[in-house]
Amino acid sequence: MNINPHHKYHQNNISKTVDRFRQDILLDLGSNPKKLSSKYFYDKIGDELFQKIMNMESYYLTNCELDIFKTKTAQIADFIRPNNEPFDLIELGAGDAMKSSYLLQYLVDQGATFSFMPIDISGNILSVLKNKLNDSIPNLEIICLKGEYFEMIDQATTLSSRRKVVLFLGSNIGNMEYEQALQFCSELKDKLSAGDYLLIGFDLKKHPKTILQAYDDRTGITASFNLNLLKRINQELDADFDISQFEHYQTYDPSTGACRSYLISLINQQVTIGEYQIPFYENEAIFMEISQKFSPEDIHDLARESGFVTVTELYDTKKWFMDAIWKVS
Repeated sequence: MNINPHHKYHQNNISKTVDRFRQDILLDLGSNPKKLSSKYFYDKIGDELFQKIMNMESYYLTNCELDIFKTKTAQIADFIRPNNEPFDLIELGAGDAMKSSYLLQYLVDQGATFSFMPIDISGNILSVLKNKLNDSIPNLEIICLKGEYFEMIDQATTLSSRRKVVLFLGSNIGNMEYEQALQFCSELKDKLSAGDYLLIGFDLKKHPKTILQAYDDRTGITASFNLNLLKRINQELDADFDISQFEHYQTYDPSTGACRSYLISLINQQVTIGEYQIPFYENEAIFMEISQKFSPEDIHDLARESGFVTVTELYDTKKWFMDAIWKVS
């Protein structure tokens, strides 16, 4: 019998991905307090739910950053390609590239020599993205990279020696505690070279009610987004979470800027994941995600401490959101 080596490699990759998923979930639910990694929110259903979240009126982040990319496209382009030399545009957690597509279209129209390298852990969303951009910007060179950010940045540097411009949008940096964000930015800086740029989005501190409403919508889409991870664990790891016995809970602390989401166990219960059993007591919380909000001073400190040089800062019209452009000196 002939065995297709590509098929075998693909199967091995799937197996490794599931093994890593299982290890991470068991480790996180075995910790005290319990937690789950937000990077696993994004299966096919999770992708669709997050698209709905981004389209909610109360989820202001999308429209604020979209405002920047629509109205300040030329400024962004001028800053990231000052000498018009060829470069690679790498987007971390690209999603459907709704915001960056404005920059991509502008660069193509200006005749810029560049390739677009979207990185995402979700193969599904990369497929959606590639189809969308092939239709809307047919002259765009796209190289999709599926996997963890830093592993794929390493791969991008092996594919091309051109200067790199990295996009990290949507205030995804806010999904880390400050020390984690500092470590992330420092490691990213070390993987880049002198003359490379990072365009990074930050959600700014504002009225607490505005922030809380963005993450605790009345329609329950955000709750479904969080609970979907339990459904994914059931489907992929042979688990038996009773989704009806967990409830989404959101907090925001205006003094620290930390917006945190949890799933609360409504009863004493025991969940089986494969051959493992995880006990939950009534009202026990699973920490799901932080969405940190920043002051301009916080952002300046993060750039300086991680070794970047601030080039410029771009705000939306409400001044609720900032896209900072940093350079590796």
